[in-house]
Amino acid sequence: MPSDTVLQIKITLADIRPPIWRRLQVPADITLSRLHRVIQTAMGWEDYHLHVFETPLGAFGHPDAELGHRDERDVSLRSVAPAIDDRIGYTYDFGDGWLHHIQIEKALTEVPGTTYPRCVTGRRACPPEDCGGPWGYGELLAAITDPEHEQHQFLTEWLDGPFDPEHLDIDGINKLLTDG
Repeated sequence: MPSDTVLQIKITLADIRPPIWRRLQVPADITLSRLHRVIQTAMGWEDYHLHVFETPLGAFGHPDAELGHRDERDVSLRSVAPAIDDRIGYTYDFGDGWLHHIQIEKALTEVPGTTYPRCVTGRRACPPEDCGGPWGYGELLAAITDPEHEQHQFLTEWLDGPFDPEHLDIDGINKLLTDG
């Protein structure tokens, strides 16, 4: 792959219906540590918790011999997913267990004047931090949409404002990616 190669990837949050996903374009040589920060921004996470990439070459994250995580800082996306349709996993927040499927969709030539990484499309808002994983998120949505639900008031206050699960601000994501 030439050094000016950009990979188009699709990141889908597992176990959520309807799906929550982002399509990103990133430099092929992006390190997994940088990709982690890009995923946090694109999905809307706050980077409060540990994470790990599961790849054919092993688990990468903050180096931790006990957990078996190797250092992600010197490993590129292209080295763990070198071909179109390759897939790796990314888990964020080991307690809530947010598994993301990352698929390499295509390799593109960098377009002069275009800033990478960038989000080109996606669907739906990211679940709030610490809401209990996919199952807790489903319960949260049921409670906040039903004023008669026993947890409605508590969870509405816990969210500290309105939450629209359908909202996605691509321009806002790209501004954060450019600024960050």
